[in-house]
Amino acid sequence: MQHFASDNYAPVHPEVMAALTAANGGPDVPYGDDATTDRLQARTRELFGPKAAVFPVLIGTGANVISLMAAAPRWGGVVLSDVAHANTDENGAPERVGGLKLLVCPSTHGRITTEAVRSWSRDLGNPHRAQPAVLSLTQSTELGTVYSLQELRSLTEAAHDLGMLVHVDGSRLANAAASLGTGLRELTTDAGVDILSLGAAKNGGMIGEAVVVLDGGADAGLVETIPYLRKQTMQLASKARFVSAQLLALLGEPDGAGSQRTAAGAAGVPGPGATPGAASPSGREPLWLRNARHANAMAARLRAAVERTLPGDVVRVTHPTEANVVFASLPRRAADAVRARFRFYDWADGETPDRVEARWMCSWATTEPEVDAFVEAIAAAVD
Repeated sequence: MQHFASDNYAPVHPEVMAALTAANGGPDVPYGDDATTDRLQARTRELFGPKAAVFPVLIGTGANVISLMAAAPRWGGVVLSDVAHANTDENGAPERVGGLKLLVCPSTHGRITTEAVRSWSRDLGNPHRAQPAVLSLTQSTELGTVYSLQELRSLTEAAHDLGMLVHVDGSRLANAAASLGTGLRELTTDAGVDILSLGAAKNGGMIGEAVVVLDGGADAGLVETIPYLRKQTMQLASKARFVSAQLLALLGEPDGAGSQRTAAGAAGVPGPGATPGAASPSGREPLWLRNARHANAMAARLRAAVERTLPGDVVRVTHPTEANVVFASLPRRAADAVRARFRFYDWADGETPDRVEARWMCSWATTEPEVDAFVEAIAAAVD
C-alpha cells in the first residue's frame, strides 16, 4: 500500500543508512562522548552559532519536553498554539513529565500572533496563575504553514519583552527553511530563538532527534541543565553516536582544514550568489535541504493537481500549502474508497457529516508517479 499519511512512514535515506554503517566500524565511548558526536557539535556551531550546543535524543516528544523543562521554572507555563504537537499529540507529556502548564493560544492555519502572546502578560506577577515563561512555536506548523522571518522576529521580540524564552519545535524545520529559502541559523538563532527541537526522523532519518541550545539559551544557562534533564527523562542513548551519525548525514560534516567557504556559508546562511543552506564542505547541497525541498515540491504538485483536475465544490483544499502537506475536505465515502490503496489520516470533521478533512503528507521518498496516481484515485472516487 502506498502512503500519504506521514513523513514518518518514509524509509531511511540511503545516505543516512551509509552513515550509520560507517559509525558501526568499531567501539567508541558511550553517552555522547564519542568522536561522531564531537563532529556533530562542531557542525552545530558552524550552522547555528558559536555558543550553540547539541544534545542528541531519541524522539521528538522527548526533545520538546526537555527543551521546555530547561526553559521554564517549576511555576512556569508554556504559551503555544492550540494545534501544537505538544498540546495535542504528546499524551500530556509536558504536563505529566515536565510539570508544566500549557497556555493555549488560538491559531489561524496553525500560526499564532504577537497579540495572542502579549495577552498572557496579564498573568505576570499573579501567584495564582502559572507564569508565562516559554513561547513554543512550531516551524513548519502542524497545518503545513510557515512563519515568515518577520513573523518569527515579531513573536520572539514580544516573548522576550515579557521575559520569556523562545522554543521552536523543529520536527519539520528543514521543510520551513526550504520553503522560505533561508539557512537554518537565519530561521532560528538570528530570529531570536533560544532553544530548538531539531527533527531528523521526518526528513530521512531512522530514529533520533536533537535538542539544540542556541546563543540566547546558552546565555540563559540552558546548556548546563540539559545533560541532567536528558538522563532524567530517559532520552540519553548509550550508543548516542548512531543518533549523531544520522544528524551529521543530514547536516553535513564540519569544515575540514583548508575549506574556502565564507563565514556566511559556514553559518548555514547563503553568501552572495549561493544556494540557501548550501553549507556542505563538499560543495553539494546538504541532505536536509535536498530532502525537504523534494518533499515540499511533491506537496505542491499534489495540491496543483487536485485544484486542476478535481471540482472545487467536491474536493476543497483547506489550508495554505507552504511545506510538505496538503489538507483537503472531501466526501467521506470517497476518502474511505481511496484508502483501500493509499493510506492517509482523517484530520477533522468536514463542513457536513458526510464530509471529512484529510491530511495528505509527502516525504523525501514520495515520487511524482505516486502523486499522480493518488490524484487519479481521488478523481475516480468522487466521480
